[in-house]
Amino acid sequence: MSLNKKLNLALILLIVVLSVGTLGYMTISGDSFIDALYMTVITISTVGFGLIHPLTEPEKIFTIFLILLSVTLYGFVIKVLSENIANVNFFEELKRKKMQKKISTLVEHTIVCGYGRNGQQAVAKLSKFNQQCVVIERDESSIKILENEDVLIVEGDATDDVFLEQARIEKAKNLIVALPSDADNLFVVLSARQMNKNLVIISRASDESSYKKLKIAGADNVIMPDKLGGDHMASLVVTPDIIEFVDMLSLDGEYSANLQEIVVDDLPKSYISKSIIDLDLRRKTGCSVIGFKTKDNNYIVNPEADTLLVEGSKLIILGRPEQVKMLQTLF
Repeated sequence: MSLNKKLNLALILLIVVLSVGTLGYMTISGDSFIDALYMTVITISTVGFGLIHPLTEPEKIFTIFLILLSVTLYGFVIKVLSENIANVNFFEELKRKKMQKKISTLVEHTIVCGYGRNGQQAVAKLSKFNQQCVVIERDESSIKILENEDVLIVEGDATDDVFLEQARIEKAKNLIVALPSDADNLFVVLSARQMNKNLVIISRASDESSYKKLKIAGADNVIMPDKLGGDHMASLVVTPDIIEFVDMLSLDGEYSANLQEIVVDDLPKSYISKSIIDLDLRRKTGCSVIGFKTKDNNYIVNPEADTLLVEGSKLIILGRPEQVKMLQTLF
C-alpha cells in the first residue's frame, strides 16, 4: 500500500474514532453533541482538560476503551511515517508530488521522451531558449542527472500512455521522441498523435525504413542523427568553407551571428498585409531577412522586398547578437 493510501486510511480511522467517541458519550452519558465531542477530543488527545462532570463506571470503561483505540491509531500513524522515512520513500514521494504540481500548471510546453545523447542535447537547447520542458525517462541514472539539473521529470516508460498524460500531453505544444528503439518511437508517436491532434511531433530514427512509418504515424519531422552526422562530415570535405560559415550562424548566440524567427502574427497589426520593405529592418536594426515561410509552409530563400506579410507566415532573420537584441526590443 502506498504512503498516500496509508495516510488516507489513518484519516478515515481518526474520523471513525471521533464518531464512535461522540456517539458513545451521547448514548452513555446523555451529553449534548458538543459536550460529547469535547469529551472525545480531550480523551484521545490526552491534553488533560477538566471533565464536564464526574464519570460513572460505564463512562470510565468507555473512556478506557476510547483511549486504547486512540493509542492504536497513533501507533499505526507512527509506524507508517517511520517506515517511509526509514526507506526514504516519504521524501521521494513528497518530491514527486511537488514535481507533479509544477507539471500540472504547464501549457504549450515541450515533452522530451528519453534522455540519451539526443534527448540531452534537446533539453540543453530548450533550456538556452528558456523553453519549458518535461522529460519522460525510466532509467535511474538518467533521472539522477536530471534531478541535479533541476529539470521537470516524469519517471516512467514513455510508451505507456499514463506517463504521457502525467506530462500533460493534451496541453503540450511540442513532442520530441528520442528513445533508442525505433519501434518504441513509433509507438509513442502513434499514441501522442491520438492524444493531441495539434501537437508538433519530432522523432528520432535509426533506420531508413522507420522514416516513412514514423511520418505515416503522425510525426511532423523525423531526424536521423547518424545520417546527418555522416553528411555533415562529408560536406566538410567537399565544401568546408560553406559548412563552417553555416555553423557560425549559431542559434546558441555563442558565435558572431544569430538566426531569429519572427512570427508575422506577433508583429504590430499595422504591419499585417504590408511588405517586407515596410518593416525597414536593415535600417532599424541592421538585421537582414534571409527567408520567408508562407502560411502554406513553403519556404522562400532570400525573399523579394515586396513580399507581403500575411497572417500565418514567418520571417527568418540574420544578424549579429547585438542586432538581434535590437530586433527583439523593437518587435
